[in-house]
Amino acid sequence: MGTQGQQVEVVVIGGGAMGSATAWALARRGVQVTLVERFAPGHVRGASHGAGRIFRLGYADPNHVRLAQHAHRWWDVLQEESGEQLLTLNGCVDHGPVLALRDLAQTLEDCDVPFEYMTGLEAQTLWPGIRFDDRAIVQPVAGRAHADRTVAALQSEAARHGAQVRHGAQVLSLDVVEDGVLLQVATSDQQGEPVIEELRARTAVVTVGAWSAGLLADVPGFEALPELVVTQEQPAHFPVLDEAHVADDGWPSFIHHVDPAGHAAARGDLGADPGYPVRGVYGHHTPGVGVKVGHHGTGPVVDPDERDFAAEPGRLADLRDYVRDWFPGLDADAPEPISCTYTTTPDERFLLDKAGPVVVGAGFSGHGFKFTPGIGQVLAALALGEEPDVPGVDLGAFALARFTSVADADVDAEASADADAEDAVPVA
Repeated sequence: MGTQGQQVEVVVIGGGAMGSATAWALARRGVQVTLVERFAPGHVRGASHGAGRIFRLGYADPNHVRLAQHAHRWWDVLQEESGEQLLTLNGCVDHGPVLALRDLAQTLEDCDVPFEYMTGLEAQTLWPGIRFDDRAIVQPVAGRAHADRTVAALQSEAARHGAQVRHGAQVLSLDVVEDGVLLQVATSDQQGEPVIEELRARTAVVTVGAWSAGLLADVPGFEALPELVVTQEQPAHFPVLDEAHVADDGWPSFIHHVDPAGHAAARGDLGADPGYPVRGVYGHHTPGVGVKVGHHGTGPVVDPDERDFAAEPGRLADLRDYVRDWFPGLDADAPEPISCTYTTTPDERFLLDKAGPVVVGAGFSGHGFKFTPGIGQVLAALALGEEPDVPGVDLGAFALARFTSVADADVDAEASADADAEDAVPVA
């Protein structure tokens, strides 16, 4: 086994969507950057593979809306530079009870996002393959992003701008040293013999998804890293029963905001419908494959290195039951399961921050892909010691300190409780 060494300005660890976007952002600014990825191009071990992800601007949280608007501008730059169509803007429909959609509608209005508000029956007239809840919010600036093509385009454009993109390079350790970071990287030479390489950089950007906690465990400044829960999710593609439903790519992306209390309130004296679902779904049409439908964040907790990629029968049965009730245009009995991972923070907001010479982009919680090129710009700015320019976004909402302050509040509360208990003990 041989040993080699290399010095770079910035190393990006993890070549999924976010790492590839960061390498692209740095390289197009003339920064010497190396992107190292453990697996082969197009691998299915993480969260960036497959044909599609929902793209939308619509969130109830203004920070997410403004971040999505920022990302949309960079999607346009990426598509223009690469010559690839990565977004299909065929719309997105959020539906649910009135109460469940109220905050979303208000935020869209506040952030000048175009939308149309309609009844579920009106929406069903437009898209008869879907059964809608009480109300629907239709966003035209939405649709889907092509995941595999996006990662490939980002890496290709990063390389065109001078980045070194390396697959089959596993980072074994990350240490903070006097002049930056030192990585031990396992790779192989041209004869296939194993090589351990020392890679030094002024800054490291960690975008390794499900492997984040392990790689950052001993890195100074990340002691307050929250629990990042890794789950194996299992959406599925369902065949379309009538191709007329998807003609001209007319089947929109969709999110069902299930709210039993809001549903019961909307029905008034009629009371709750006993068949109302217990959880909502998300999804989109994937041309030539079917319609992707999935529950959000319901999969089992897994070790990313020990996944079986198999659909859990009970969860698949629940998904089929939902499709049978709510998608008259799909064949609920012929699903093709998909396997991917979520890496979820306690509040489902992303972690975008820097401690010393290490930047982290993690915890995208199953809804990060739409932000990909914008997140790359944020992480690139952090790596260069700059304040990211994201109009209208409070990046503190995505910082590590939010978990530190929560931990401090818990400690203060515990100390106060202990003091009260001591005061209550009689002194002899």
